[in-house]
Amino acid sequence: MVKPIENDVGSLPLAPRNPLPFRQRMNAIREYHTGQELLRETGGPVTRVTLGPKWLSAPIVWVTSPRGAHDVLGRKDTSCDRTLVHREMRHLMGDNLADLPNEPWLPRKRTLQPLFTKQRVRTFGGHMSQAAAMVADGWGDSTEVDLDAECRRLTMRALGRSVLGTDLDERADALAEPLRIALAHIADRGMRPVRAPRWLPTPARRRACAADATMHRLANDILQACRADPTRDAPLVHALIGATDPATGRALSDQDIGNDLIAFAAAGYDTTATTLAFALWALGHHRDLQDKIAEEAAGIGDRELTHADVPRLEYTVQVLHEALRLCPPVSVAGRTAMRDIEVDGYRVEAGSMVLIGIYAMHRDPALWENPLDFDPGRFTTENSNGRNRWQYLPFGGGPRSCIGDHFAMLEATLALGTIIRTTEIRSLDDDFPLAVPFTTVAAAPIPAHVCARN
Repeated sequence: MVKPIENDVGSLPLAPRNPLPFRQRMNAIREYHTGQELLRETGGPVTRVTLGPKWLSAPIVWVTSPRGAHDVLGRKDTSCDRTLVHREMRHLMGDNLADLPNEPWLPRKRTLQPLFTKQRVRTFGGHMSQAAAMVADGWGDSTEVDLDAECRRLTMRALGRSVLGTDLDERADALAEPLRIALAHIADRGMRPVRAPRWLPTPARRRACAADATMHRLANDILQACRADPTRDAPLVHALIGATDPATGRALSDQDIGNDLIAFAAAGYDTTATTLAFALWALGHHRDLQDKIAEEAAGIGDRELTHADVPRLEYTVQVLHEALRLCPPVSVAGRTAMRDIEVDGYRVEAGSMVLIGIYAMHRDPALWENPLDFDPGRFTTENSNGRNRWQYLPFGGGPRSCIGDHFAMLEATLALGTIIRTTEIRSLDDDFPLAVPFTTVAAAPIPAHVCARN
């Protein structure tokens, strides 16, 4: 049972300081994924990392326990808010659902939440099967591919149609590369103990501002095209145009819509592509698991998979959950403590950055049996019953969890079932190297041999 969040924390011990030497602490902070495992192993499930005096750098408290994750992410009051990374995003990319502080976030969430229910996402989630089939058909009977590059290509194609209502095959660089530049700049500034003032026109800032301008021009062009043509096939854009806050009746401005379109694209591109690439790579080492997915998808018939088929793709969904466990798209969920708070029995001081180490928690041997094994059976109904819901957080948790989780799972399920139904994959490398410039991505090409399934 999860302990209720307490308000009186004055008598609790301060979160223990991590004992690693300064250089190792700094390296662990820079390596978002593997670094958090080292911090957990040396400092426990709640550990405080200092990089300098408080006036220069706020303490960073790493949390890798289910109870601690609940104590931070499950709060519905104002005791935790956005981090410096989110403030950097807001300054560069504008107000959006991901970066707004709590007070202005609430009406935006009320406005957007009805658009992302399971029922609504079906209206703009139907392009992934087509994109996956087109990409897999292009592989031919037998060839070698980079799974990461191919999954990025199919995800961009599907997102272009689903989120933006446009064909991005010829304009992928107008979104993918600017996103990479902008998000890397945001993450770098957000985690630096010392950073240049925003007004200083450094080369990195100029590149980031140019990237953001490119994305906003694309979003505005699409929005104006949809306003001019209500029949244009862009259901999410039209839904945003018609969305209103149920409490106030206020609609979103064009600027708000543009900002959220970019945020949704950012949230759905690297994350979905990397999840698919990791799942395909893992399946490439397990022919028996591939065959189970192929049999499941083939049982539906020789037609395009749709949202209505997802309940029959039960094993495919289990495979994706296991991919999300070992390769969570967001390896860290961050908050700023606005006052002293309790986290897993410890006191975290006001002003601290509190980081939930999702990657480390998903690989913790205290929480998962044989945690590094790829075992989709963990996510059968039987094996999932009784599991602490706060130990598996691929989409975050609490009030500010990912609004697009249903959409992401729908897209990934249709893509994986479509590909494996017709294609056999043999992974050529034993490792799937990871990097976390903002969200989790492949750190190198992921080579695999693919051939038509007999």
